[in-house]
Amino acid sequence: MQVKDFYFDLPEELIARYPLEQRSASRLLCVDGNTGQREHRHFADLPSMLEPGDLLVFNDTRVIPARLFGQKASGGKVEMLIERVTSDTEALAHIRSSRSPKPGTVLTLEGGLEAEVTGRQENLFEVRFTNLDGHLVSALEEHGHMPLPPYMKREDQLSDRERYQTVYNRKPGAVAAPTAGLHFDQPLLETLKAMGVEQTFVTLHVGAGTFQPVKVDNIQDHHMHAEYIEVSDEACAAVRAAQARGNRVIAVGTTSVRCLETASQSGEIQPFYGDTDIFIYPGYRYRTVEALITNFHLPESTLLMLVSAFSGHKAIMDAYADAVAERYRFFSYGDAMFLTRRDAADEESV
Repeated sequence: MQVKDFYFDLPEELIARYPLEQRSASRLLCVDGNTGQREHRHFADLPSMLEPGDLLVFNDTRVIPARLFGQKASGGKVEMLIERVTSDTEALAHIRSSRSPKPGTVLTLEGGLEAEVTGRQENLFEVRFTNLDGHLVSALEEHGHMPLPPYMKREDQLSDRERYQTVYNRKPGAVAAPTAGLHFDQPLLETLKAMGVEQTFVTLHVGAGTFQPVKVDNIQDHHMHAEYIEVSDEACAAVRAAQARGNRVIAVGTTSVRCLETASQSGEIQPFYGDTDIFIYPGYRYRTVEALITNFHLPESTLLMLVSAFSGHKAIMDAYADAVAERYRFFSYGDAMFLTRRDAADEESV
């Protein structure tokens, strides 16, 4: 398939630049992967769509305030976006400036932080912070800005510190939110728990690469960026138990999908700790995930390819056209979808 097969026209005004006041007030477009049938609902209706014993798999990563502004010794302005914290004082980062800084360049950043460029890994810079009082993550929490996606076209606000996080976050490391989880508030989680819906957690520290465009024509030529994941023994046991009960394994977000499917490549889910560069596109056969809660994704993005592999390319592209016509809100702070998996026997030719 070609990247252009995943294009859709999105009016600029449908991009959600701010969140709704109430997390669970979003709309929910439900798509049956086998029939393509669609239903327009609200996220607060989710309990009526689940059964006791179904398993929700959440990504418990926490977004770190990973954007810093500053200058070089020459006075030139720089913008740094931490991609991955690699030690107490070191990180891989994107750096935007008039000229790419060379190894040895010292950057003076907000809060008086100083960072030395020590090397390069492809499009990322290796940086070492030289005057920290504690861990780099703590310094970022104090001085950094929330790394809102570029399509929001605005500066971060104090309210984003709370709203661009899930309510169940616990492991700092992401530089973008696992946005499907933003729709869950504590009352909804309590309602689901009370009705017997099971919950487990995986971790994927979302990188800025999630917003990078696909630069090839044929999607099979694309090389996926790597992200760190954790799938614990406990999560694997919860998945196997749900499968044994005959209940569904429901991924909350494409990041949970990538965790579960990476850990299931042998055919049965196994614990996994490390980087994944799994690239899921039409033709892929899902091993573990049976339903998916997800936001709407960018045209021609790898995440749109992932959901197309899940529920069928035509069903997804038709649903997106319907969502545009119905004025759904798109992307990170936008509305959500509930997708069921297309049976392998009904897979489209690719």
